[in-house]
Amino acid sequence: MSRWKALPGELDPRVRQLVVRLRRLKDHSGLSLRQLAAKTGYSASSWERYLGGRSLPPREAVEAMARIGGADPTRLLALHEVAAEAWGEGRADTSAPEGSDAPEASEATGTASAAGAAHTVEVVGALQAAGADDTGPYNLAAPNEETRHGRSLRVALVAGAVALVLAVSSAVLLAVRLTDGDSRASATPLGSATSSVSPSPSPSGPRTYACEVERIDGRWYAGNSRTRDAVLAEGLAGPEVAEAQCLLRRAGFAPGVVDGIFGPHTKSAVEQLQKRAGLVVDGIIGRHTWGALRR
Repeated sequence: MSRWKALPGELDPRVRQLVVRLRRLKDHSGLSLRQLAAKTGYSASSWERYLGGRSLPPREAVEAMARIGGADPTRLLALHEVAAEAWGEGRADTSAPEGSDAPEASEATGTASAAGAAHTVEVVGALQAAGADDTGPYNLAAPNEETRHGRSLRVALVAGAVALVLAVSSAVLLAVRLTDGDSRASATPLGSATSSVSPSPSPSGPRTYACEVERIDGRWYAGNSRTRDAVLAEGLAGPEVAEAQCLLRRAGFAPGVVDGIFGPHTKSAVEQLQKRAGLVVDGIIGRHTWGALRR
């Protein structure tokens, strides 16, 4: 198993998700960087930049990696679309010269950004599965005069659908948080049969979550989320993070206060769990790390 260097801390979570997926496919293939270069047509130094989070791989390189790793290229290309959008936003913010590999997107830390990125992946994946052409900002194939108007219409439709999904998801997330806050403010029985409960938050202090750990169908759950494949990284927040913190505590690791915020203590606990479970130690919770937490 490869020992990967830690990704840049300021890397956008949407780009980080793509890079982590590419790293796992590379490990699964068992190829060295030189062998990978020979099979894809991209140099070993280019793959070193792509897999290190210092440069965004082109669409063709991502598709080639999917074929080599035996993965579904549609989903991987959808991740690339979202990562390309985040990378483009970072380039605009830093006013870097066009074509440079150096800029890195800043990491989104809000819950709404995480939810919006996940919904963007689903929308783009659905459009690609339906046969839509690539209309992302890194598509280098210039349309001819006959197809320019049709492509512009598709771009407008994709942008409108993504904006609508982001608006709806933000509204739903806000409503869920308000409802959840009201329900948790009510009295809770002290003699619960489940494990310990974190103290209730003060009116002006940070929020804390309950850890109601129980085993269902051979898996551990803490009552905050039932997800088994949500991708969580440092800087994100929400009930999924709280669920992971509770399960890290159950496994004997110290993520800090169960506040639903993925901070340095939570990342350190995740890395310790990954090391013990024999997984890639990257401090990011994905499907395999969830499996280790739920077991």
